[in-house]
Amino acid sequence: MSPSSRRPLPALIPPLRPDRDTTRAAIVAAARELTVTRGWAEVRMAGVAERAGVSRQTVYNEFGGRAGLADAMADAEIELFTAGVRAALFAHGSHVRAAVAAAVRFALDEAAANPLIRVILTSSRGGADPLLPYLTTRSDVVLAAAAVPLLEWAGAFLPSVESDELAFAADTVIRLVVSHIVLPLRPVEHTADALAGLVVLLLDASRRHAPR
Repeated sequence: MSPSSRRPLPALIPPLRPDRDTTRAAIVAAARELTVTRGWAEVRMAGVAERAGVSRQTVYNEFGGRAGLADAMADAEIELFTAGVRAALFAHGSHVRAAVAAAVRFALDEAAANPLIRVILTSSRGGADPLLPYLTTRSDVVLAAAAVPLLEWAGAFLPSVESDELAFAADTVIRLVVSHIVLPLRPVEHTADALAGLVVLLLDASRRHAPR
């Protein structure tokens, strides 16, 4: 038998397949794009699968359904959001008012400019399946994630403040920021400065009442 007539040997190494993290990220990105362009009420799992280049069953296998997919989108947005807050805080070091004002300003500006957050907010005005609950009713997740960079910054630059007082100040400002994201009442600069001033007052009160 001549070499040219031999059958090719079967491949010993199977073709590479995208790992699970890559697949999940692609699905979340596809869902985000569709949510921004169409609104969450119009997003279908089949459409997400087509946009992500995977099967509809893969989407269900990874996320279970629309609720799981919305949950994953919210988590991804929260992660990016808190990374920006962390950067704003640490850029100002121990200057409390400037650091908090910068972080609040970033949060409010990002919420106004972020297309997914914008769709979340507008979908609450009459959508059949709005995403707004993932910003509001899941406040435990949002608040816990947002508190992390605040407490990291405070731990680095405000070591003399009691941890309980820091946690209370962080929780207070985060809740107020979320409230202003959902229902903005004043210009961003005014809100950021006012909330930063509130944090300064809370921390000053803590220092005055601390045991000596």
